[in-house]
Amino acid sequence: MTEIKTALSPRARTGLGLLGLVQVVFAFLAYWDLWLRNSREVRGPKPVWIPVILVNWLGPLAYFAFGIRHTR
Repeated sequence: MTEIKTALSPRARTGLGLLGLVQVVFAFLAYWDLWLRNSREVRGPKPVWIPVILVNWLGPLAYFAFGIRHTR
């Protein structure tokens, strides 16, 4: 059998793996916050935020930046 070589070094693959893990944790935290937060504290209907959070990096960032009503 022929051996398939990857174009990425082991260090680059590890870095990308860690970056992917951080992205998944970020989305998980956004979903967790959405689940626990009262619907009056969320801008717009909660079900709308579910697919938005799925958008890599931008979805959870948009939820935390614009989806939560901050009271002062």
